[in-house]
Amino acid sequence: MDYREEIRHLRDVLNENGYRYYVLDAPTMSDREYDLLNRRLEELEAAHPEEITPDSPTQRIGGKLLEGFSTYTHEVPLESLQDVFNAEEVAEFCQRMDEALGAPTEYSVEPKVDGLSVALEYRDGVFVRGATRGDGMVGEDVTENLRTIRSIPMALPEKLPRLIVRGEVYMARSVFEEINALRELQGKPLMANPRNAAAGSLRQLDPKICAERRLDIQIFNLQMAEGREFSTHAGTLDYLASQRFKVIPHATLSGVSACQAEISRINDERLKYPFDIDGAVIKINTLSDRAVLGSTAKFPKWAVAYKYPPEKKPSRVLDIVIQVGRTGVLTPKAVLEPVRLAGTTVTSATLHNQDYITEKDIRIGDTVIVQKAGEIIPEIVEVDVSKRPEGTESYFLPESCPVCGAPARRDPDGAALRCTGAECPAQLLRNITHFASRDAMDIEGLGPAVVQQLVDSGLIRNAADLYALRAGDVAKLERMGAKSAENLIRAIEKSKGNDLSKLIYGLGIRQVGEKAAKVLASHFKTFDALKAASLEELTEIDDVGEITAQCIADYLAEPQSQDLLRRLREAGVNMESIQQMVDERFAGMTFVLTGTLTRFDRKAAQAMIEERGGKAAGSVSKRTTYVVAGEAAGSKLKKAQELEIPVLTEEEFANMLE
Repeated sequence: MDYREEIRHLRDVLNENGYRYYVLDAPTMSDREYDLLNRRLEELEAAHPEEITPDSPTQRIGGKLLEGFSTYTHEVPLESLQDVFNAEEVAEFCQRMDEALGAPTEYSVEPKVDGLSVALEYRDGVFVRGATRGDGMVGEDVTENLRTIRSIPMALPEKLPRLIVRGEVYMARSVFEEINALRELQGKPLMANPRNAAAGSLRQLDPKICAERRLDIQIFNLQMAEGREFSTHAGTLDYLASQRFKVIPHATLSGVSACQAEISRINDERLKYPFDIDGAVIKINTLSDRAVLGSTAKFPKWAVAYKYPPEKKPSRVLDIVIQVGRTGVLTPKAVLEPVRLAGTTVTSATLHNQDYITEKDIRIGDTVIVQKAGEIIPEIVEVDVSKRPEGTESYFLPESCPVCGAPARRDPDGAALRCTGAECPAQLLRNITHFASRDAMDIEGLGPAVVQQLVDSGLIRNAADLYALRAGDVAKLERMGAKSAENLIRAIEKSKGNDLSKLIYGLGIRQVGEKAAKVLASHFKTFDALKAASLEELTEIDDVGEITAQCIADYLAEPQSQDLLRRLREAGVNMESIQQMVDERFAGMTFVLTGTLTRFDRKAAQAMIEERGGKAAGSVSKRTTYVVAGEAAGSKLKKAQELEIPVLTEEEFANMLE
């Protein structure tokens, strides 16, 4: 087969399976088959770059970091909708429409996805641009990030001269839960809700990060179609479905009663959708009727958004139990008498922290009013003090961890109460995953999935147990095998020789990040010296404040920490600094890197700055000493010029390093 023919064939096969997988949820091949074909296409396109086309599945994720997002003016405004909040207002809207049009009309009723509205533009059937709604007239061009959404087709079967569609980008609840579980393991802040997660992901300057977030989209409106005429909204959605878009579920109905029944049905079945919804949309179906009605200065007259009221019901607090999360946070949870809310039975509600409990004065035995925050998470709105039983007492979280017994201390920078036990079973998965991570002990092959298997099999109970593992035991784990087990044991053995800074960071001491770990290792040279340091000595070090110093002292004073460190030492893990700072020529200097660097890897360049005593910052300020500008430098370069901060080329920066 000619390479051109093979490229076309691979592209068609991969795009077809992508459509079936991401839009129809009916894949025709396994993930492995897809990956092998995709790799072959990448090889062919690398050898023949002139054959690369915009609709190739290899072109979804851009390789360059973005400096920012340019503005985009919508040719067809992305209007917002007027809200209605009850059945009476829905009836008034329908009556108003019938009177304005002189006859009963037909409606389309759809779930209102709680996400981020965007417009997608196609020319000659090829996706060329996508932008956020913004204020409806002007949004942000987020084309590169939208390309990473697999359910957005890069090319359409019908090559209309121009097509613009509108959709809602969202993060599926299942994806949101997976990402938050991983972030918890990594000790990162959790995302608040799927909508905020989707909005933040779509505005990432690195398209690779956006791709990792696995966003999705529901198309709900045709904005413009050159060369096509339609009479109804339902007809436009059917057409868009034929063009391989993932189209919003919709029902075409007549009459107020039918609309209200559909609104109720959507509410009852809201958890069946993969996305969060915050209401239902009622639109006139006939497009000519929409043209007659027109719009106000703010909203189209032919549509409204029905917002579901949060359902509230009374329940009783049967008990308050404490859960210990993977990062050691003690989270109180109210055990409730079962109550039916938004289609599900609620038996518990999070109480967040002591401040929340104290503010609402929640006690065991109280009658409380419960609702679902964002229609998803059960929460206690208020206490009905008039029904409080006699003899109840204010509730206070325990002073020690209910899992391991170690002291629980309140975060100095927040309301969370946290277990201080280095060997707490509740934190085991997170602690070992962090210990093995690349910036810590860098144990290749020891990711969260393998750590989970080792924990579940009882082979490890803390990080020190890693150094007692035997290849034969590891090989018995699912999907491991002898070779993988041997590789893992070699990686664990290799980590013994790491610099002290990697060990300090790997211990997961509160407030001690990668940079602080390097500073501590460079200053004290040995772990024994760090352990013997007083609070005063710790706070005298640059980048170590009072809070960080106290966290270090508290960690080292705990019996569980002392046991872990003793066992690591006995296992032969290095406890001394072996990487001394090259020099201090950049001492007191702050560098900001911007644009695409061609001579340096960005992270390596930051490390070289720090090795010479300098700081690498992410934003330009008056305290910035130098800005290093690569290709396509944007807003940071402009700010540096405004503040008259010296700007270095990569060559000038390289000369300074040498």
